[in-house]
Amino acid sequence: MICLAESHFAVLGEACITWSKEYLCRLRAKQQITASRFIQHFLKSRFTSTIVIIMCELLGMNCAEPTDAVFSFTGFAERGGTTSYHDDGWGIAFFEEKACRLFVDHQPSAKSPVAELIKHYRIKSKNTIAHIRDATQGGTALENCHPFVRELWGRHWVFAHKGDLQNYYPFLTGTYQPVGSTDSERAFCAIMQGLRERFPSTHPPLEQIFSALTEITREISQYGAFNFLLSNGQAMFAHCSTFQHYLIRCQPFSTAHLIDVDISIDFATCTTSTDRIAVIATHPLTRNEDWQAFQPGDLFMFENGELALQANIPVADAVLARSHQIEAAKRTEFLAQRAL
Repeated sequence: MICLAESHFAVLGEACITWSKEYLCRLRAKQQITASRFIQHFLKSRFTSTIVIIMCELLGMNCAEPTDAVFSFTGFAERGGTTSYHDDGWGIAFFEEKACRLFVDHQPSAKSPVAELIKHYRIKSKNTIAHIRDATQGGTALENCHPFVRELWGRHWVFAHKGDLQNYYPFLTGTYQPVGSTDSERAFCAIMQGLRERFPSTHPPLEQIFSALTEITREISQYGAFNFLLSNGQAMFAHCSTFQHYLIRCQPFSTAHLIDVDISIDFATCTTSTDRIAVIATHPLTRNEDWQAFQPGDLFMFENGELALQANIPVADAVLARSHQIEAAKRTEFLAQRAL
């Protein structure tokens, strides 16, 4: 039976203590697990890079030349049930000029036959967005799987969100309505509505879109964690409330090694002098590349594989504290399940 003393919880770390006690006391009634075994699994994962516990996962690629996402997605997909506990669906969208190909599945990405197809289907795109879902609002269903797609100014727009917007029910006039029941899709509809209201007739320059998106993001961020990726096929907009990283791959290209699966690639053998790739992910996908962390509140626009514009929207302390508590809870739950 579970019997953890105060000293055991001290080992787990301050962020996990409160939730760990509550969760493990509930678990005790129906599962068998020793304190030492739980601590052993927790510490093992804490000091290795093969287990990633982050509520939902985002992956974006913005490229100067059409580029496939096979390498990045192969590692990313493992976080949907193998190296992390996100089993509420996944999706990926590839832009081709103004339109996109969208693949979504309510099954975990680590087990999904559709994900296996994507791992071997070299769809080349300048803008790609993928998402692995750990549901906070809305059930496990196809209509709740990210990315979401809408039309604006004669182009597809694609959106994926990691976070939890509390009591967020914006007034939507009718042009954009959610199909599912997530806070994420409601936020996407609000973004689309806000952009259309500001620019009702024609597609504005990207700089004006970025400025308007800064205003809209500031409004929505008041309701909770709002990490997102957004693209119209021309650029990639990335916002960080809590966790987000990026890197730029360009000449001279080198070898990269995935964290979640034992696969490496020498990019020098499969790229050209015109290739430049910006990769955005909730958590770094490779162990030997120079990933840069977003600061909470950062809103970036990537274009042609480069960071083109940036702004910072301050994040409330309460949002950060709640997000860190949720992450700690998810981590403890996953590790307890692995230890059984």
